[in-house]
Amino acid sequence: MGAPRTYQTYAVIIKGVRIGEVDKIVTIYTPELGKLKAVAKGAYRPGSKLGGNVEPLTHSLLMLARGRNLDIITQSQTIDAFPVLKSDLWRMACALYVLELVDSFTMERNENRPLFDLLLNALKWLCQSEDSEIVLRYFELHLLDYLGYRPELHRCVICNSSIKPVINFFGFGQGGILCSSCGQDKPAAHSISVEALKVLRLWQRCDYATARRVVLKSELALELEQVMHGYIKYLLQREVKSIAWLEELKREVTC
Repeated sequence: MGAPRTYQTYAVIIKGVRIGEVDKIVTIYTPELGKLKAVAKGAYRPGSKLGGNVEPLTHSLLMLARGRNLDIITQSQTIDAFPVLKSDLWRMACALYVLELVDSFTMERNENRPLFDLLLNALKWLCQSEDSEIVLRYFELHLLDYLGYRPELHRCVICNSSIKPVINFFGFGQGGILCSSCGQDKPAAHSISVEALKVLRLWQRCDYATARRVVLKSELALELEQVMHGYIKYLLQREVKSIAWLEELKREVTC
């Protein structure tokens, strides 16, 4: 017996692309199927029942019909539209960065329920938190963990020696920490302070409730951002587009 003609799934809407006058191809992330693309027919038609239910940064319950190439969204219901994110430019930029990371790192129809839960939680945390830097760094670390890119933070990935409490290095190409000796030979490695390494180690193993209690001074927050962005850029072999918008918004705040 073949797969059912229709199916229902919860989904976080990642992005949408207009096709024709009123239709839309929507990229969604689901708990059972991972990432997939589907057609929302008539989504741009005035009064469409799909409409806002298939807008990015929306958690929806969808009914889909299997199609020859792309499945078709036939019914939709918004579970959470995250109005706090959509009414605050900085929070929105952070949330779109989170969506872009998921889209960039995942293949279609590859189930990863822990990643779906992490994505949904990250959007909720961004609504609630006053420190988005912690949310983003915690999300990045655990996204990489769930996708098989967990960085080694306890032993040198080259010589396997224990890491001493001195300035060490993060080797993007090596996937983790290099001791102070091995890191000297790797010009592309990024130096990492004792405090930054402590924070990354904590966040890698703790829950978010514990992670959010860390107080980040601006210098430490910048160092953690540079290390994580450097590793992500190496893995993707390109910059994440949303970062440019985040940097621009930061500059506007400091001017």
